[in-house]
This record gives sequence, structure tokens and C-alpha cells, in this order.
Amino acid sequence: MEKMMNNKSLALTPNVLTPQDLETNWRWEGRLPAWGHTSVDFERRVDHDRLRRYRLSRTRQSLQNSPAGTLLLFDVNNIRYVSSTKIGEWERDKMCRFCLLSGDESPYVWDFGSAAVHHQKYSDWLEPDHCLAGVVGMRGTIPPEFGLMKKYAKQIAGLIRDAGMADMPVGVDYAETAMFHALQEEGIKVIDGQQIMLAAREIKNWDEIQLLTQAASMVDGVYHMIYEELKPGIRENDIVALSNKMLYEMGSDDVEAINAISGERCNPHPHNFTDRYFRPGDQAFFDILQSYQGYRTCYYRTFNIGRATPEQNDAYVKCREWLDASIAMIKPGVTTDKVAEVWPTAESLGFPNEDAAFGLQFGHGLGLALHERPIISRAVSLDHPMEIKTGMVFALETYCPAADGYSAARIEEEVVVTDKGCEVISLFPAEELPISNKY
Repeated sequence: MEKMMNNKSLALTPNVLTPQDLETNWRWEGRLPAWGHTSVDFERRVDHDRLRRYRLSRTRQSLQNSPAGTLLLFDVNNIRYVSSTKIGEWERDKMCRFCLLSGDESPYVWDFGSAAVHHQKYSDWLEPDHCLAGVVGMRGTIPPEFGLMKKYAKQIAGLIRDAGMADMPVGVDYAETAMFHALQEEGIKVIDGQQIMLAAREIKNWDEIQLLTQAASMVDGVYHMIYEELKPGIRENDIVALSNKMLYEMGSDDVEAINAISGERCNPHPHNFTDRYFRPGDQAFFDILQSYQGYRTCYYRTFNIGRATPEQNDAYVKCREWLDASIAMIKPGVTTDKVAEVWPTAESLGFPNEDAAFGLQFGHGLGLALHERPIISRAVSLDHPMEIKTGMVFALETYCPAADGYSAARIEEEVVVTDKGCEVISLFPAEELPISNKY
């Protein structure tokens, strides 16, 4: 321990955490700040050291509250939360990295090729000899018979024994089927680690909230651009291209998706864009899903192009009323079933059951992943309520089809749960239906 404390290369000595590292450091006395993206000496903005220590401490706390003694992680959001490492969005669906947190040990990260050397050189909050090169299946492209899964399962089992956790289950978030078999062959009892991680990630500290607010402020600007660009002669995919360009120029590290839906495509609700040209009188809605330093947005807006009909206005008003009713319910101590109850039933919207309407009237946690706990929906929340707590961040979204049979309104707001209620951080105006390039 003394050696570690004296090693200046280990800036955060992550296996020496204190109770203070669990402090959230919230400041609710004023409006949530949306800083610029650079670090400065004259304002205290995001404290990345504090962020790293908080996330690791939250994970340890959640692990201690579970039956597991170890976490084995393949989900890149969980790997980033625990180790603060990232090697690019290309690896999101490759299953080419993994992370081990066992007992009071510092995290181990097995990374793709030379990325491990990069971590040793630049990620001084990790122990250098815990940054390892390794790969298992890469979604089956390296067949199990090559032996890599067996090799690393044996190594993982040894590290768990060394940590004194061999008699306790291992929480695994998700893995290739063959990897589960390899772990079981080493005598490892696997339980659900995803719930352990999502429990840790529920409550955001001040630095996470600032990053989420910064991410939302970027989308504010994109919607202003969309408002100005929407007109006949422009296509859905043109808006997608312009939005991607603007977001990456603003500092986004991942534009996950831009939904662009217009005209007769609005009802029933799809989630893709096409090369359809916008037409006068179209109702159109968009969702912008991107991240800044890993922290995501989910932020719908609806516009009309040139003009709007009474049916389109009515749909927007109803959609807004349902959304405002749910926002008014968000406060510490309220359970998710009470929020879901203010939304219309699936049957009232013409669906046979709540499963068929899932995602139309919807709330979800927001953080390193697009969907975090808790989920709010009539399909799941009425029978399985969860408590809303200070420091949670939600995206709340509502949808209302228009009486004309093809138009529809879709609005979404991002909210931070404060000590007394919530604060909306998605600020492009949506109180009334915006008309782009009004005739």
C-alpha cells in the first residue's frame, strides 16, 4: 500500500477509495450550468478525477450490496463507468474488450491490441499492470475452438482466487454464449451483473449532470438549425447529414442516430429516415441521439413546414399536455407507476394492449447509455413501480397521432431530478407547435 501511495504514476490509486468519493457534490441553488467544452482556470467545471472516483465507488458499493464478489463486464458503458477507458465508438458492438472488478482490487481491463499500452501510458488512474492485451470472441468471429475464451476464463478465475472471492458468484453483464460456458468450466458461478451495474449508474453526481447538460445544449443548437432548414426541396436525409456534421463539429464523440420522420410517414411511428422530400404542410418529428464524453441525449422535437392544420395542432397540444403532466410528477419519492398513470392508455390510442404501444408514452434513465434505470411505461411500471430519487436523469417522451390519419406529434424533454422536483435541460422551445418557414 505504501509503495502504491508513493508511486506518482498512480494518480488516483483507485483501490484506495474513501467515503468522500461517494459524495454527489450536487448544487441545486441555481440553474444547471451548461459550460463550454474546454477546461479553464477561472471556472470550476467538470472534475474528471472526481468523476472517475465517484463512478468506481458507486460500483463497489453496488457490488457490496449484491450477492456477487466480482464483476466481469463486456458492456462498453459499464467498462467506461468502472475504468474510465474508451477506444472509440467502433467497438460498441464488437465485444472485443472486457473488465474485471473483484473484491477491493483495482479494475483490470483487457483491451484490443495496443490500446492496453496506450492506457498504461496515459490513463494514470489505472494500475499499469492491470492494463492487459486480450480478446475473446469478437461476436463469434474468433471461434471458441481457438481456445481464447478458455485461456482468459482460466486467467480470470485465477485473479478472482487471488482477490479472495472464489467462493462468491461473479456478476456478468452480458457475454457470448461460449464465454459463459468457458467460465462455468472454470467453476465460476455466474449471476446477473447488469442489474448490479445499472443500480450503480442510477444516481448521477454533479460532474455527470454537467456533462448531460452540455450534451443537451449541443442539441439545442442543432434544433435551431433544423428549424431554419426545414422547407420543400430538402429531404429527411439532408437533415440527418447536416445534424451529424454540426454535432461532430461541436465536439460530439458519437452520433448514435438521427431520426427524421415526416408527412405520411409519421403515423404509425417509425424510427428511421429516408430520402423523402419535405412538403408544404408536413408535420415532421426528429430525435437526436448523441453523446458528449460518453453522456447521451434523447431529445425529440416536432415541427410543421410552412403551415399547420387544426388536426395537426390538436395532436401537438395533446402530446404536450401528456408530457407536461408527466414532468409535473417527477420528484424524489414518487414512484414510476404514478408517472405512467398520467399517460393515455394504449387502447385509447387504438392499440390492442400496452405492449403494442410500448415506447410511445415512455420515460427512461439517461447517462452513458441511452436507456438506463428506471424505465417508465404503462407496460411495465404499473405492476413494478420503482422510486424516483434525487440525481436521476430522465428522458420523457410522448406521441399523439393526428385525426387526419397520417400526421403525428412527438415531443421529448430531458429532466434532472433535483432535491425538490426536476429541471428541464432540453431547452429548444416546444411549448407550442413550431412552424418552420411559415407561409
